[in-house]
Amino acid sequence: MTGAPSPLAAYDLEHSRRGALRLAGVDEAGRGCWAGPVVAAAVVLPDGWCPRRLNDSKKLNGRVREELCREIVASASSWGACAVSAGRIDRINILQATLEAMARSVAKLAPAPHLVLVDGRQIPPLDLPARAVVGGDATSAAIAAASILAKVLRDRIMVAWDR
Repeated sequence: MTGAPSPLAAYDLEHSRRGALRLAGVDEAGRGCWAGPVVAAAVVLPDGWCPRRLNDSKKLNGRVREELCREIVASASSWGACAVSAGRIDRINILQATLEAMARSVAKLAPAPHLVLVDGRQIPPLDLPARAVVGGDATSAAIAAASILAKVLRDRIMVAWDR
């Protein structure tokens, strides 16, 4: 990547300079839906990596999300995802299911990140330093990437169920 980093990448680089050499972003999809699982994804991106169209998944159409998902999976230093079923959501509530999916996604990252940026106000139970970032999917490249992975993976589950 040449020139000045995008604002999303700049936010992540700022945090990496503070000592968090490996930065992960975490987000979820399906928290407000009436059917299906909640899906979370965690992503560690190479420093400064940020495709031109990377943005909050809710601001992108399905075709662009799919294209970016392929780019993210191919370029990420590591990524992990987890779906928590509707039955489990009913047993433990949507907030706890979301936090569980996020924690399980982060646990799949290898090597473990030094800092986890979590979209929203609440941090899942992690044994790692973490920071809640309200509106993080429009602020951090790593969170935006996680937002896209979570949304695409959840959409794929729902399309398969529809068949």
